[in-house]
Amino acid sequence: MKPLAIVCLCLVWALLLAPFDKSGAQDVLDLEAAVNMGLERNQSLQAVREALIGTEYGVKSARGAFGPRFKTSYGYTRLDDAPSGMDPTTGRRIKDSRDVWVMNFNIQQPLFTGYNILSNFEKAKLGNEQARSQLDRAELELILGIQDTFLDLLAARESVRVAEDSLTRLKSQLNVSQSFFEVGLVPKLDVLQAQVDVAQAEQDLISARNLVDILTARLNTLLNLPLEKEVFFLGELDFVPFVLGLDECREIALKNRPDIFIADKTIQIALKDEKITASSFYPQIGANFDLFRRGDDPTVSGSRLQDRSEWRAGVQLEWTLFEWGRTYYAYKQAEQNTRQLMAEYENLLKTVAFEVKSSYLNIEESRERISVARQALEEARESFRMAVARYEAQVGTNTDVLDAQAKLSGAEANLIRANADYLKALASLYNSMGQKNISLTAK
Repeated sequence: MKPLAIVCLCLVWALLLAPFDKSGAQDVLDLEAAVNMGLERNQSLQAVREALIGTEYGVKSARGAFGPRFKTSYGYTRLDDAPSGMDPTTGRRIKDSRDVWVMNFNIQQPLFTGYNILSNFEKAKLGNEQARSQLDRAELELILGIQDTFLDLLAARESVRVAEDSLTRLKSQLNVSQSFFEVGLVPKLDVLQAQVDVAQAEQDLISARNLVDILTARLNTLLNLPLEKEVFFLGELDFVPFVLGLDECREIALKNRPDIFIADKTIQIALKDEKITASSFYPQIGANFDLFRRGDDPTVSGSRLQDRSEWRAGVQLEWTLFEWGRTYYAYKQAEQNTRQLMAEYENLLKTVAFEVKSSYLNIEESRERISVARQALEEARESFRMAVARYEAQVGTNTDVLDAQAKLSGAEANLIRANADYLKALASLYNSMGQKNISLTAK
């Protein structure tokens, strides 16, 4: 009986603990955890990482062009007539085989290519550095995308709370109007107006909850989570101070923005393309070594008239002197491309400065809006309280209450939007400066 009792006890214990299995527990992520998960799991970012690895292989490939190249070939030829010649041992004229088997080993070493190989290698290294900057830019864009969506979700959840409070107040007002109507203190119009506002508030609440679901699904997508995954994104629209001046922000941006690095590397790559194009103006010099093995059978062991093997070594110079301007105009085209990129680079610097200033001004605007919205909310709450008291005392109208309620809901929505806009402007400014401030903490 003891083993059976133990088994029964284990089954009961498992059943009791089953509801507390954490494998299906809801995940809880704050802003920092969400961004870190996105940086680790987002597939669009992974694609940029794969491209970076590809450029590293490209550097190794370009480096290999400096070394010698080894080639081999093996072939068979059937002649229409057997070659003839003097037998070196007997001095008599003999015929050789019509079957010719040849094996060749070749080594080629470039000595001077008009800086073509060197320029291609330097261009590959620049491409690798550019890809690293592209990864930084992709990370910044992903961070901003997650932060914006996360803050919109927090604002949407606050909007749900405001819609629920508004619906509760309107239902309370409907009950008061209904009671007053039943005792003949107010007309039926007051009840109908209250019912219409309640219905509108219910629709607003449905829309607000739907927006929360949409933003949650969007965040799941950015974090590479299943759309149906139950995740609670934890956070509040708390004010975060920002103390840097505009000039400091601009200097940080010019030092850190990855797209500035990308543009600079693009210009350097264009300069290397000029050198690669200009390499055709120079002679091409290379060394060759060939080892041949011949024979009248697949073993290439020689024949009656041919030695089994021979080797050749030499240096070759090749120089194209005239191509009807093809190389010259290709070089001029490469020069123009470089000038175009330089002009775009100067424009990018101005664009970066504008983006920094725009985000900075949005922060200032949102900060002022928060102060005004807080004051307006206090006044709207007091106005609503007084309107309700006056209506209940029968010295105010139902319209006064409904108007005060609408203004209170609007004031609450304005404060939520101002808080969210401030934090989004802060995230945008850090993005404009090229800084990865994941949690939007003060620096």
